Amino acid sequence: MANTTLIISLLPFVALLYLAFFDSERQRPKGTKYPPGPSRKPLIGNLLDIPPTHSWLQFKKWSDQYKTKILRLTMAGQEHYIISSERVANDLLRERGAIYSSRPVAPASAELLSNNLRPVLLPYNDRSDTWRNGRKFMHSVANAKVASQYHATQELESTRMIVGLIREPRRYEHWLELYSAAVVFRLAFGKRIETGEEEVVRRIMKVNHTLERVASPGAYLVDTFPILMKLPKFLAPFKKELQELHREEHSLFRGLLEDVRERMKNDSAPNCWERDFLEQQQSLDLTNDEGAYVVGTLFEAGSGTTAAAMMSFMLAMVLHPAWFRMLQAEVDQISEERLPTLDDVPQMPTVRAAVKETLRWHPVTSGGLPHVCTKDDIYEGFFIPAGTVVHPVQWAMHRDPELYPDPETYNPQRWLDPSYPTYKEPLTEHPNLHNYSTFGFGRRICPGQNIAERNLYLLAARIAWSVDLMKAKDETGKEITPPYYTYTAGFNSQPKRFPFDAKVRSASRQAIIDAEMQRHAENDPLK
Repeated sequence: MANTTLIISLLPFVALLYLAFFDSERQRPKGTKYPPGPSRKPLIGNLLDIPPTHSWLQFKKWSDQYKTKILRLTMAGQEHYIISSERVANDLLRERGAIYSSRPVAPASAELLSNNLRPVLLPYNDRSDTWRNGRKFMHSVANAKVASQYHATQELESTRMIVGLIREPRRYEHWLELYSAAVVFRLAFGKRIETGEEEVVRRIMKVNHTLERVASPGAYLVDTFPILMKLPKFLAPFKKELQELHREEHSLFRGLLEDVRERMKNDSAPNCWERDFLEQQQSLDLTNDEGAYVVGTLFEAGSGTTAAAMMSFMLAMVLHPAWFRMLQAEVDQISEERLPTLDDVPQMPTVRAAVKETLRWHPVTSGGLPHVCTKDDIYEGFFIPAGTVVHPVQWAMHRDPELYPDPETYNPQRWLDPSYPTYKEPLTEHPNLHNYSTFGFGRRICPGQNIAERNLYLLAARIAWSVDLMKAKDETGKEITPPYYTYTAGFNSQPKRFPFDAKVRSASRQAIIDAEMQRHAENDPLK
């Protein structure tokens, strides 16, 4: 009986899949063509050809094999175009943003996990205007002018990170994750994190990791075959699982918002984004749930990505000690008597180049965030049907040899030397991360990029000023060289833990760091 019920339930799914396959082959406008790509199997297309993890590596191989900046794949009748050129990505996703700014249907992460509340997953043509209103608020608290008001918070938490790194360098992942979470926790919720082991921190980091897992390509079959949402719950256990996870995150986000609301009643709420939202809520036209998720999304965007990027930076410096010594020389030239600050950024082109090269070399979101074309379009002779999912694959774009000669080599010089196509002047402003592809494209660019950019520069400069990094040694005294690419899989990726040694550069610098930490502790507005 159960098998009969299952077969009957799946019949509409099979029929729609069959129709979708033939719909994908509909007639193109005269004079156009589809982009090249690997051959497709009936019905399922390239579904079985795509690796379940680190798919961006295969996308890059295919793009090279077919010598194309736009690669065509299909999955169960759904068109997927892989973009491996920043120029093409900007032409489509920025210049034609009116029709390339939506998101694909994602039942697992957007509907079941998020209940259509997470702005990053909402379609651009959201009829309730939730995305636009949420984006407006995000911009108000994270634009370049406002971001300069957060320097004191970033300098406080970066000093604490340096203290921890010197004390226990083997826990570098913890110190970088603690920094990233602590900065955004202060800004978003007006709360101080001491150890990173607090219950609320564990809960919100669980939410972060859950989102990364659920939103990873291929994690849930329902994202490839949305028709599975039609199945009854007893045949779709993923529904129960994801809805329970939604209840957990909803309780957390709303609890954080209501805590600030209660503190506002007795005028004890600190300045934070939750308070800003509550004070502006009526004009923003966002519900309590929507506002809670807008601020929660800002935390998600700012915490994990900064830490992951800095782990790649540490790997790059351990593998390329000559560049780390150049960074040390640059920050020493500014001052050996104090830690670098964000006011010093114009005088640190090498630091900025090393950070930008890190993001090119090993981007955090290597597969990019997918966009959806909402109207039939033609680009350089290629037909792009409405509904096509467009993937700006950062791993491939950042290895375009036309823009990045010798792309596999970590080489910050490409941002500093006029002989490279990426060089720009003046060096007091360039290189920088403004509108860099690592933050996305067009109307879906990361709203927290101004804060993230400052985080990365400050951490890189202060690590260079404070410590010497070197390869670890085994029991025989032989240096251990970390692997070039042993990265985690998922929505965001970072290098798996690798050994290295870190020692404070001098006793006098240790004293300066300790004094700076003491000053911050005494003047902490949230103590």
